Amino acid sequence: MRAIMRSPSPALGRCALTYRQREPIDLDRAVGQHERYAAVLRSHGVDVRILPAQSALPDAVFVEDTAVVVDECAVITRPGIESRLGEVESIATALETVRPIVRITAPGTLEGGDVLRVNRTFFVGQTARNNSEGTRQFAEIVQPRGYDVVAVTPSGCLHLKSAVTFVGDETVLVNPAWIDVDLLSRWQCIPVAPEEPYGANAVLVGEVVHVAASAPLTRRKLDALGFTTAAIDASEFEKAEAALTCLSLLLT
Repeated sequence: MRAIMRSPSPALGRCALTYRQREPIDLDRAVGQHERYAAVLRSHGVDVRILPAQSALPDAVFVEDTAVVVDECAVITRPGIESRLGEVESIATALETVRPIVRITAPGTLEGGDVLRVNRTFFVGQTARNNSEGTRQFAEIVQPRGYDVVAVTPSGCLHLKSAVTFVGDETVLVNPAWIDVDLLSRWQCIPVAPEEPYGANAVLVGEVVHVAASAPLTRRKLDALGFTTAAIDASEFEKAEAALTCLSLLLT
């Protein structure tokens, strides 16, 4: 497995926000958390490539939003706000040596945080960052390659993967307040602890489910159900309305 990450921008404190109130971000602490995240991936045998920071782009550390990668190709997205459009070209350059490149084009918008893969099905969140044309183009790209595409509408969160992520073993971790769990009835649904609304975003690496350190009750639920879990502290990035999956592009 490989991963692409990007060092945090010195301008991270000016990140775009939709649902959260702006809080001061400790850049040094964010850099340390980013380095530990990369170290966790490497401890699982992941080949991690860290791209240099883009100082003029506050959100560039959130590389997940810039591409959706499958075995057959890398779909380069078109972010839904102008301040993020400059992030995609360097990601395309990093991916073009390992996958054929396909692009979402104007007027379509799509961010990777709104694209959840569960086996051969992609759920695509219909949010402020992703429009119907972006979803249509994405479906046009991946459906001929054998994937299903289902449009869903979360509420109360920026991206679909704030509301639900796949944690393996035919199971999704979900915040029922932000997504209709009936849409996910084909899989076992584990609800987050109510006190931890952002706990539904987890990163599956191998057989280990990595949960945010800010969601210990949710992690305890997963442990009780027999999942192997670990915690990653991303508290400074949570202030930027981000979650664990935002910080890496994982390639099998």
